[in-house]
Amino acid sequence: MVREKQIIECVPNFSEGRDKDVIKQITDEVERVKGVKLLDVDPGEATNRTVVTFVGEPSVVVEAAFRCVKKAAQLIDMRQHHGAHPRMGATDVCPLIPVAGITLEECAALARQLAERIANELQVPCYCYEAAANTPGRKNLAVCRKGEYEALPQRMTEAAEAPDCGAREWDEQLARTGCTAVGARDFLIATNFNLNTTSTRRANAIAFDVREKGRPMREGGSPVGKPMKNEKGEVIMQPGTLKATKAIGWFIDEYGIAQVSMNITDINVTPLHVAFDEVCRCAQNRGIRVTGTEIVGLIPKRTLLEAGTYFLKKQERSTGVPEEDIIKIAIKSMGLDDLKPFNPREKVIEYLLEDANKTPKLIDLTVKEFADETSRESPAPGGGTISAYMGALGAALGTMVANLSSHKAGWDARWEEFGNWAEKGQAIQAELMVLVDEDTEAFNRIMSAFGLPKGTDEEKAVRSAAIQEATLFATEVPLHTMKASFKVFELCRAMAEEGNPNSVSDAGVGVLAARAAVLGAGLNVKINASGLKDKTVAERLVGEANQLIVLANEAETAIIKVVEAKL
Repeated sequence: MVREKQIIECVPNFSEGRDKDVIKQITDEVERVKGVKLLDVDPGEATNRTVVTFVGEPSVVVEAAFRCVKKAAQLIDMRQHHGAHPRMGATDVCPLIPVAGITLEECAALARQLAERIANELQVPCYCYEAAANTPGRKNLAVCRKGEYEALPQRMTEAAEAPDCGAREWDEQLARTGCTAVGARDFLIATNFNLNTTSTRRANAIAFDVREKGRPMREGGSPVGKPMKNEKGEVIMQPGTLKATKAIGWFIDEYGIAQVSMNITDINVTPLHVAFDEVCRCAQNRGIRVTGTEIVGLIPKRTLLEAGTYFLKKQERSTGVPEEDIIKIAIKSMGLDDLKPFNPREKVIEYLLEDANKTPKLIDLTVKEFADETSRESPAPGGGTISAYMGALGAALGTMVANLSSHKAGWDARWEEFGNWAEKGQAIQAELMVLVDEDTEAFNRIMSAFGLPKGTDEEKAVRSAAIQEATLFATEVPLHTMKASFKVFELCRAMAEEGNPNSVSDAGVGVLAARAAVLGAGLNVKINASGLKDKTVAERLVGEANQLIVLANEAETAIIKVVEAKL
């Protein structure tokens, strides 16, 4: 199984919102780190604060965070800082946020490591907050920032108030930099739900229906009754229906409509599609329709995939369809293009990062371009790459039969059964599509290793080790292709036996493609293994390949018999 690429977001807040040169020097540090995408720089004049957003893989994002904290410590003097927003340091807060392939707990561990590094290397004391907090009381940022910058000299001397990392006596350097709060939190989505009304009161009523805080309970249950209070004199609130949400109603002159404006503070608790459906329900109860959804800022890809999958299941349709199709369903279902065109490539974090670091890939070629590239005199792409692509095509055929079966008239009760098979097929296809390019990359590594200098004994040793490492990788990749392609047999067997009988021949062709993929990749395992000096490893890899070849031949024979019997 191909592991999902890990992506995190970092949103540091710097105590400078007026000096553009200082802000640019800080953000330049982010852009110098390869693999990091700077998404947004939002300075505020009144707050004298700039919010910066960047994303990438965890290691590079953490490095970029450290560098911009370092630069801020050099450029910003907190003794001169004044602004409307609470603050306690040159870099006031620095949260890490999981986007894809990584948990909040893993981000919290990274945040603690970053806090230690900032304290040790930059002598900037750090508090750890939210998910990274070492004590429950410090989960709340306000607790960490209590008294703001002005209270730090006193807090440094009190054990219970001291920072988690780098606590020391107040000195001139600390007076310049202040302290930083480093944390980890879930992704926040800002969204507006468009209403077919101009009434802010109605929009507010819907917002109060759904937001976690809810609305004040009133005497007699009347909207104009006096707010009810408890024995402490506090207003008693009637909670709304959506956890981890904040919402209000407002009127937007630009669009001429009212909206329910919502922040979803934990998309694991309340996903966007759940919020959408609940706002629709509450709006309908008040005689109002939700006409669409406006996304403010960026969102993780999984938000749209979860939404598209949800709406497909509501329609009792297969969810084992290409990613682009699922996202299109999400866009149409929630009316993301109601007010203006919605382009996922501009709104989804993973796509922005992917496009920013775009490298040429074989899988991006047209069918003709791929064939032409293979036919040229260069040795790559070669048999291993073609084997992976044949395996992907076999998986695609099995998935097609599953989707046709899921939507076959009279088979409505089996939509989920075949949809599950289609999902499995999409996963196999995705795994093999990655291997299409990885096999060519493996060959390129060998060529690079052979190109290393060999003038001295030391260079020869380095070159020899590099060749062996690259050769081992080039042997393991086609073995991975064999294992992934072998999964196609289970899918195509099920489709030949249970799927739409009108498509049984397609399942059969999928089986033939899978067998060719397994045997073809096996040839690459053997030829590459012959270049390994460690014969024990070579024999083990070839042994695995031979076993898969035997099993593939047996599977093909058995499944083709099923296919032939139904023709």
